[in-house]
Amino acid sequence: MTSVPSKNIWIKRQQCPCGDWKCYVTCEGDVEETSVASQLEKNETFQSDSMVSPYVGMVFKSDDDAFEYYGNFARKNGFSIRKERSRLSPQLGIYKRDFVCYRSGFAPARKKSTAEHHRDRKSVRCGCDAKMYLSKEVVEGVSQWFVVQFSNVHNHELLEDDQVRLLPAYRKIQEADQERILLLSKAGFPIHRIVKVLELEKGIQGGQLPFLERDVRNFVQNRKKIVQENDALLTEKRENDTMELLEACKVTKEMDGEFVYDFTMDENDKVENIVWSYGDSVRAYTLFGDVVYFDTSYRSITYGMHLGVWLGIDNNGKTILFGCVLLQDETARSFAWALQAFIRLMKGKCPQTILTDLELGLKDAVRSELPSTRHAISIWNIQPKISSWFFLSLGPRYPELKSMFDDLYHAENADDFEHRWSQMVSMFGLGSDKHIALLYSLRASWASSYMRGYFLARMATSAYLKSVESFLKAICCAQTCLRSFFEQVGSSSNFLNQLRQEMQYMLTKTCIPLEEHARNFLTPFAFNDFQHELVLSMQCALSEMPDGSYLVHHYKKMDAERLVIWIPEDEQILCTCKEFESSGMLCRHTLRVFILKNYFQLPEKYYLSRWRRESSLVFYDNQSTQTNDDGWFQEFESLTETLLTESSITKERSDYVRRELPKELKKLISEVRKIPESDGAAMDLTLSPSS
Repeated sequence: MTSVPSKNIWIKRQQCPCGDWKCYVTCEGDVEETSVASQLEKNETFQSDSMVSPYVGMVFKSDDDAFEYYGNFARKNGFSIRKERSRLSPQLGIYKRDFVCYRSGFAPARKKSTAEHHRDRKSVRCGCDAKMYLSKEVVEGVSQWFVVQFSNVHNHELLEDDQVRLLPAYRKIQEADQERILLLSKAGFPIHRIVKVLELEKGIQGGQLPFLERDVRNFVQNRKKIVQENDALLTEKRENDTMELLEACKVTKEMDGEFVYDFTMDENDKVENIVWSYGDSVRAYTLFGDVVYFDTSYRSITYGMHLGVWLGIDNNGKTILFGCVLLQDETARSFAWALQAFIRLMKGKCPQTILTDLELGLKDAVRSELPSTRHAISIWNIQPKISSWFFLSLGPRYPELKSMFDDLYHAENADDFEHRWSQMVSMFGLGSDKHIALLYSLRASWASSYMRGYFLARMATSAYLKSVESFLKAICCAQTCLRSFFEQVGSSSNFLNQLRQEMQYMLTKTCIPLEEHARNFLTPFAFNDFQHELVLSMQCALSEMPDGSYLVHHYKKMDAERLVIWIPEDEQILCTCKEFESSGMLCRHTLRVFILKNYFQLPEKYYLSRWRRESSLVFYDNQSTQTNDDGWFQEFESLTETLLTESSITKERSDYVRRELPKELKKLISEVRKIPESDGAAMDLTLSPSS
């Protein structure tokens, strides 16, 4: 049995936000290898795939690839393998590898022990001759490994699927399980109880974990021994690395005057908390700091620190970094200091809204330090936890609860929410459940009926949360020390090093002048959202009220009416859906009224600066945009139509065009590709079909 160590200093936090240290959260959709379900799924997929038996002459790119392939073959066929011998030369390095069956050879004779409790365990080795030998050759400067001998003849019985998984080579304790085991052990749980807890948390039957009880016992004993032996060294490493991080901040500040940081020291004059940001990030915050996402999902066991990352969204829908903080703990006091420091680094500007995960200490800190900022919790941070909380306890009724919860989130108003909540709690007998109590206490921060009108700038969506997850994995993955992490964060914050804004073709979808006008102001990301609402506005029916307001609804759905209030004096329009207040983009209901009022251009106040092209962190070449106007597109369209018309007159003409046109187009494309891609400015080429 082997545990799976991680060189990465950061891991996802799995402590439940309910505050009970014994409560453990495994999120739905988590792709960590710790999931038993994913392990079983991999095994089933593997069993179903046809695998070619190794053969003499088979080629691998490396000896590791060969070992992995042979290992998969062995597992499928009921045995495991081990590395036997290797040979080394000064020119080629290791040039021969021998892989053998785990029962190959014979155990060496042992001297008889005089100890009273000596265990004379029988060896599993029985002289099995199954093997795969490899030799390395360099072909045209590239190293390749060839199978030179292979035998699949065993002198012992091969194991069934449910037995082969228990071989030591396949019994692995993954990192997240290691953390959970150590936590339970520290709390005084006996080994057999730890195993039972893991089985219950994963929702599997007894004996179905990918490791045995004795593996857990050995892991705990070995880890305790390592901790005792290396505790002093680990403490010294933590202190040295945090001081090195602080020194890196000082050096960066000397090189870049716009870099900002702050820190606190404990009573022993050791670094306690540290926060930093970059010049690009501070400038980005001045443009897009109206909404901030504060992620606290990563922590480091190595350093005993918690990572906080402030993120935002730019006008192109991209995730941007505002700053990072390392904290010694996750108390309200530490979070309060982090928020204070962040606002100082951002020159005193507070966001309109801050999005966080479920975290009681953070909730209190936001309320005390950012009293004018609205605190929101994305539903996409809550939904994955629902499974961990209720899947096992409700069993087959869980899908019904999940469906009711999803409907409850979209309740039209607070009264409707309260009514549905009471129904759900009563139906499933959850009146005393601590997680239900937690969700209800925070309902004003996550339920749609309470949050309607919070400015979120499209950041409370699944797409944005996926983007955040990718961003965090990029900066946290494979970081072995704080210094390398600091450098990776710095690289991610440098917008000049990022890819230039891709050229995007913003085709109009309607003949409505409002669309043509909006295209001149909005970025492609924002214009796409605007188009979506504009197209849907064509499906809306409306009726005017005596006071000049309008009731707007889908022409097939009378039960989803929205009230649109029109104030002509200052061209102000309000809708009860509050989409503009939430995203900064007008909704289909208000656009329908503008069309009715014969508006060909929207008042410019409805194009928020955060969604305009001129606010882009990536420069747009406006001159290029002007020169590539609709006239060019119309000329291209006219030439295409003429060619199609002329070539369709006779078969001879048609055959000629079909034969010659691809050649000419390929030649033209080849010449275009020789032209440099960029002169330092990104283009936004705007096209529209002719009317």
